Amino acid sequence: MFGLGVGMMNSMTLKDQLKKMIVEDLNLEDVLPEEIGDDEPLFGDRFGLDSIDAVELVFQLKKHFGVIIKNQSEGRSILQSVNTICAFIEKGQKA
Repeated sequence: MFGLGVGMMNSMTLKDQLKKMIVEDLNLEDVLPEEIGDDEPLFGDRFGLDSIDAVELVFQLKKHFGVIIKNQSEGRSILQSVNTICAFIEKGQKA
């Protein structure tokens, strides 16, 4: 649903889709997608995401955008923020 036509969308639309996916698929209560800053750390105190959420996020990125995070160290750098995830998806779409 989210990944349709990603290659033709601009970065802002992709960021909006990512934020919506994060809120919905990780069941963030009391957080609206537009409240997530593009460079805001996704893991830590603000959203309460943990390692189980990271695994779910990796699965959802594959499902919605067709990108695969191969290992934990790669995932740690990719899953830092909406901007880092967006850059990874855009790079994967061009490959």
